[in-house]
Parts: sequence; C-alpha cells; structure tokens
Amino acid sequence: MSAPIERKQLQFVPFSSFLDSGFWHKLSENKLDVYGLDESRKDIKGFYFNGDPVGMPCRMNVEFSAFDLDAKTPQKCLPMLGELHNTNTIDKFKECDKKEMMTEAGKKIWEAIISGRALVEPNLLASFLLLTFADLKKYHYYYWFCFPCLCPPTDVTLNQEPIKMKDKFTKEQMDQFLKSYDTFQEEQPCYQGFFVAAFTQDKFMVKDVKSLNNFDDTQEVYFGFCDPSTLEDYPGWPLRNFLILISYHWKGSLENINVLCIRDRSRDGNRDISHSVLLSLNVPDVKSLKECPKCVGWEKNEKQKLAPRFVNLSASMDPAKLAASAVDLNLKLMRWRLLPELDLDLISRTKCLLLGAGTLGCNVARCLLGWGVRTITLVDNGRISYSNPVRQSLFQFEDCVKGGKPKAEAAAESLKRIFPGVNATGLSLSIPMPGHAVPDSAIDGVQKDVATLQSLVDSHDAIFLLLDTRESRWLPTLMAAEKQKIVICSALGFDTYLVMRHGVKSDTEEEEDVPLSSYHSIPGDQLGCYFCNDVVAPGNSLKDRTLDQQCTVSRPGISYMASALAVELLVSVLQHPQGGKAPADTSANDDHLSKDFVCPLGLVPHQIRCFVSRFQQVLPACKAFDKCTACSKTVIKEFRKEGFGFLRRAFNEPSYLEDLTGLTQMHQETLDAEVWGFSGDEECSSMEVS
Repeated sequence: MSAPIERKQLQFVPFSSFLDSGFWHKLSENKLDVYGLDESRKDIKGFYFNGDPVGMPCRMNVEFSAFDLDAKTPQKCLPMLGELHNTNTIDKFKECDKKEMMTEAGKKIWEAIISGRALVEPNLLASFLLLTFADLKKYHYYYWFCFPCLCPPTDVTLNQEPIKMKDKFTKEQMDQFLKSYDTFQEEQPCYQGFFVAAFTQDKFMVKDVKSLNNFDDTQEVYFGFCDPSTLEDYPGWPLRNFLILISYHWKGSLENINVLCIRDRSRDGNRDISHSVLLSLNVPDVKSLKECPKCVGWEKNEKQKLAPRFVNLSASMDPAKLAASAVDLNLKLMRWRLLPELDLDLISRTKCLLLGAGTLGCNVARCLLGWGVRTITLVDNGRISYSNPVRQSLFQFEDCVKGGKPKAEAAAESLKRIFPGVNATGLSLSIPMPGHAVPDSAIDGVQKDVATLQSLVDSHDAIFLLLDTRESRWLPTLMAAEKQKIVICSALGFDTYLVMRHGVKSDTEEEEDVPLSSYHSIPGDQLGCYFCNDVVAPGNSLKDRTLDQQCTVSRPGISYMASALAVELLVSVLQHPQGGKAPADTSANDDHLSKDFVCPLGLVPHQIRCFVSRFQQVLPACKAFDKCTACSKTVIKEFRKEGFGFLRRAFNEPSYLEDLTGLTQMHQETLDAEVWGFSGDEECSSMEVS
C-alpha cells in the first residue's frame, strides 16, 4: 500500500494599504461640511494594481477620488468597493467591535455567493472596510483596514508545484490569450478582475464567470483573476473569496481547480504575461456548510501586529498650507530643471506696495501671487463701480452694489480668498498731489495722509505706481527715491503702454558726468524716473477734462500685458546680482552683454514701451534728469530739509518745483535763444507768411 501524497498548503499574500494624503483632506472636508456627527457607514472606492514588478508589496490604494464612486479607475487597476466607518471620538474608535464588523462583512460575501449574485457581480468578492478617526484640530488620523475573506473548513492545497504560464503555453498561445482577454475587458461595463478561460485547439476563449456552465469536457478550463501579488509562487488576497465561490458552485463537477493568476507587467516597453502563475488546487467543499464560514482580514500594522495605524499630517493638512505647498511646488519645479540659481526665498520675502487697486493693481497682484510673493499692500481711495469687475480681476458684481466696496480693502480680501497664505492688506488713502491746492482747513488730514504714505514706503521693498494720473505718482516717486526703494511704474494709453523701473539712487556723490554715448548700458543708480523726461512740473490733469479724458480708455488686453511685464520686471531686478541698481542696456544688439548686468532671467531693461496697433515693443533707456521735479538731488535735499513745508509749497504753488529745480530758468534761456536767433527782417517775413 503506497503512502498518501503530502499536499502543500496554499498561502496568500495579504494586501498592504496605501492611503494618499488627498484622501484625508477630502475626509476632513466631508466631516466638516457633510457628515457632522453622522457615524453611519459611507460607501467609498479603492483599487489594486495588476502589474507591479517583483519586490513590490501587494498594494491596495485609496485616494482623493475614493468618495466618487463613479470615478474612473486608473489603467491596469481593479476597483474595490469599501465601507468607511468614521467615528466621532478616539474612544469610539478603540471600543468599536471590530470582530462584529468583519463578521457582518463576511456574511454579505457569503450571501452573495450562495445566492449566485457574486457570479453576476464578482466585485462583491473583493471589498474592504476602513475604520477611521480624524482629529481635525491636530490633523492626526487613526485608521485600520480590513479585507474580509472567508475561510474554508480545511486548507486549500496544491496538487503540484505552481508553474509559470510561459512553461505551459507558447508565445503565440499567450498572445492569443491576451487578444481574447482584452476583448472580454472591453465588453464589460466595469471589469472586476475575475473571469474564466477555456483552452482548446491552441486557442483561448475568455468569458465571464457565470459562463463556465456553457463549456464542455473537451476544453481545458481555468479560473482566472488579476493577481496583485509579486511573489513567484503565492497568489494575492482576492483569490481567497473567489475559491469559495468556485467551491460552492463547481466543486462537485470539477476534479481539479485550475487557476490562472494573471500578472500583466511590462518588460522592455512591451506587455508581458509570461510570468503569470498557473495553480492546480484541491479546494474543500463548502456547499454543505450550514452557516457562514469564519472570516479573517484585519490588516497588521507596520510592526506586523494586529493594531491600527496612525498618520500625522499636521504640517501639511491645513488647506492654507496645502495651497502654499502647491504654489511653492510650481516655482520649485521651475528652479529644479530650468533655473537652478533662481532665488525664490528672496521673491517671497519681498514686500510689495501697490499704489492703485484698479485694472493694473488687480492684475499685478494676481501675478505677484503666482511668483510666490507673500506680502502685498494695496492703496486706493476709490470704490468699486459697475464698470469695474469685467476689467479688474479681483472684483465681482456683488462688490458694486450699495455704493460699492472700497477698492483696496475688497482687493485684499479677494487675494486672501484666492490664496489664504498671502499677507494682503487694503488701505483707503488719498495721495496729495502737486497742482491740487491744500487749504488751511485740510492741512491736518493731508499731513496724516503724507505720514501714512511715508510709513508704507518705508516698510515695503518694492513700490508699484499703478495710478490713474501723472501727478498722483509724484509724491510716492519722491519718497521712494529718498529711501532708495525699487519702483516699478506702469501707465496705459489707448493702444500703448509703458512699464519702467526707476533708478535707485546711490548714497555717494556721482563722479564727473559721463556722456550717454560712451555707455553700452546705463548704471542702475543713474536711470531716470517717470518724470525725468518732462520739462514741466506735474499739475492738475483732471481740470476742465471731459469724462473720456478723465478715465483711462484703453484696449482691454493692454492692462494684462502691462501688469504681467511689470511683475516680471520686478522679479528680474530682484534676481540680478546688483538688485535695484542693475544697469540697463542701451542698444538693440545684445552681443556685447556681459554677465555683469544680465540676470538669470535675461535682460533687465529700463523701460518697456509697446504699441499694440503695430504689435511692436521697444526697450528704451534714459539717464536721470538733473532738473527732474521728482528724483533730482535738489528736490530730495529740500524734502529732507523742509519736510511737509516743502510738500505744501509743491501742492499749492504751480511754479515752485520748476523754480527750485531750475526748469524755469532753462525755459527762459530757451525762449531767449529762440528770440535772438531771428533778425528783424526774418521775424517780419515770418509774420507775413503766417
């Protein structure tokens, strides 16, 4: 009498859960906005991957999309339906009857098997439970996965050692299997990873599980499933319940159970299933069981103990922090491959003061956010009107009603809604201007406004002049020049715009003046300001003007172009080794440019002037004018000496600035030269012709 054959027990590779941080973000959001104190189970969705290389764990993933049951399952992944049990307290989490939860889940699987429902919906065989507790104050999360599987009364054993598919079938036969397998997948509304395959006459026919009864004895039948395991001789966890289904419905009619564990990997860029595993099994009979078999499935923790897991996301879970991280990521990716020398910390530390919160101000603020600037202060004395939101990107229709919200404050609040990590402040402030006389009754108010503006200029690193009128730019230009601040000025015409940076003055006295023609570039401390090309002092530009002359009437797209270039110019200045004193090129040919005045981002021009009607852009540069009414030494010296007394004279006396800087004398000398340049006869002749 021969000794009985010793059969080897089949073992299964358990799942290792992988939770994406986005899942916790969505769970927190749902807990706050949807669930409240509701602890009832919630349907969620996960998936496992079929095709990992050898050495990877048998992973099951739950992501941000878990709460959307209709979300598309990633390619080469199989869906798993789950139940979320989120408790309100940590004590409830600890005291939850986990054995009872697993038993109930096992009963659902067993009922689906004996009723035949699992033949139609094989996805019921691969499910999971997720028990969680979310501490939303600390962003601490406790969780425990269960992958419920029914246990047969005795072990599943191997009739022979597992073999690889390539050792049983030829390449042509495996290719034919893939063709039939892919056709079968395409025919399924939602493929679940379980199938049957009949092999006969060198051909495979892949069908759904319930079609097994249609096959005859001449065909070699395999029960197949998409196997997430990467271990050579051990199948993945989803096979366990599938074997219970097979035993219940076909144990009596099939002598041996043949299983095809499909592992759909890629090798050298080509699809490869040759390493898929073939199993010949002896499965215990479960049809005679009077009650649901025992169920197992709670996942072990990192220490391989039956205990929950813990994750601390306090550093990254706050939505504002997540937003900041996302903004930083985009910029860091820019630096990673394209500009390793880009100093992002310098940009984020730069405090920007935006004078004007209208069309230019809104768009400049949005661009600054994109570059990671964290401190933005907006100043404006206007209110939002019904014509503003379509052109001014930080405002909405609701901001216009009931007289309109103050522009600066509304713009700052809008920035915070866009990106909570920004330190945005809005301030309603009138900027005193030359040509706009200040009566005695208004002295105190104007002095207060001047002091506020001076404090703002002192506390910021870069000032943007985005105001409607020429004269409103005078006082901040003077203050910024006196404090050696970076100034970016932008102005719009109908189909033209100007973007320029002001020269940042040096503390030292300039040496002997060098002719412009001898420069390839103008040193940054000798560049002109917005007023340096003017030979008259700024005055009241709104006096006796019609509505279209008082408003900035321009082509709608111009403000976006000018705003973007204004921010890009600031960033280029910040990245230049000399910062605000970066020189400006004076020629169109950049062959001579040296590393001394080219920053990592390229040129740092003085001015950018665009003529949209011709789609033409030029980069002029000019030296500071020694008689400039805003940035000349004479004006700065008098401002430091006399303070508000100097400013009051500039506001009230139309010719004061021209007299102080020498413009009046220059005008007179020019007039005298024109008069003495004609003889009496020439003058009479000219008059007669006119």
